Amino acid sequence: MKAHSMHISDLPATPLAALRKGGVIPAHPLALTAERKLDERRQRALSRYYLDAGSIGLAVAVHTTQFEIRDHGLLEPVLSLAAAEAAAHASTPFMVAGAVGRTAQAVSEAELARAKGYHAVLLSLAAMRDASVDELVDHCRAVAAVMPVIGFYLQTAVGGQALPYAFWRRFAEIDNVLAIKMAPFNRYRTLDVVRAVVDAHAEDRITLYTGNDDHIVADLMTEFTFVRDGKPVSVRIKGGLLGHWSVWTRKAVALMADIQQRPQARSASEWLALDARTTDANGVLFDVANDFAGCIACLHEVLRRQGLLEGTWCLNPDEAMGPGQLEELDRICRDYPELNDDAFVAANLERWLAD
Repeated sequence: MKAHSMHISDLPATPLAALRKGGVIPAHPLALTAERKLDERRQRALSRYYLDAGSIGLAVAVHTTQFEIRDHGLLEPVLSLAAAEAAAHASTPFMVAGAVGRTAQAVSEAELARAKGYHAVLLSLAAMRDASVDELVDHCRAVAAVMPVIGFYLQTAVGGQALPYAFWRRFAEIDNVLAIKMAPFNRYRTLDVVRAVVDAHAEDRITLYTGNDDHIVADLMTEFTFVRDGKPVSVRIKGGLLGHWSVWTRKAVALMADIQQRPQARSASEWLALDARTTDANGVLFDVANDFAGCIACLHEVLRRQGLLEGTWCLNPDEAMGPGQLEELDRICRDYPELNDDAFVAANLERWLAD
């Protein structure tokens, strides 16, 4: 490692332990005014909401934050606002910053994140769609030379690429990789990642997080067992780094607590039924019916209804909820009231919005 780089061993013990144990890490949205300018007050309020809800960390400058922040000069201010709220919070959260682009850009964004006090970068490979496995590994090593990396398997429907087992096997050998967010929305590809981590003898260093918003509960409830050197090795997905958890976060935290501490509180069929309800809700929130077009705007709509956001505006003025999505949102709010945390938000909103 370079002298100015940050290694996993350099990370503070409290947030690292929280990441290893597993928990809720929401993908942080972007609060805008009607003029599509950064609403700093509400951006801070969102961070306060997530941390007070019991999230173990925040993921900032990721898909839910809108990748376009980089084109509007908002990357540094958005990272700074979340870092300031994290520093002021009693929980010492684990802070993740998104890093995108080809190698020079991704390295530069990792350097910025490190300077802002973040603990790891969630490394998107979407800009490297034409790269070979060798090139992808070299790219990841370059970023990992700056600071700890969280791998990211992004689903193809929103710009990701199919990443073979051979890539994940070599990626897992990079010693500054500390976690992987699996979000291919594909069971086969999720298994590729888990098996690669086990085969690389990296299961103690690399903590697995689900990003499969279509399969949250089942991912967290499953024990994955593979045979290595003739012996079974079992691993679990410890938490979630999810856009879905940017809303109704308090209930997500309660869900994680049940899974970690009270798995016997529900039967297997009850857990699967909860998985189905959660997936149905996610299909609406992520606008699956319209190929995910209204995903961010719908998350904004939930936060708007709760009073955390003023509106659903996105940086791209054409980005809005899809046809029929509003009615579907009304349906899941009506049919699954146990999934929302409206009462928690209402009880704390005034405090979060205070300067």
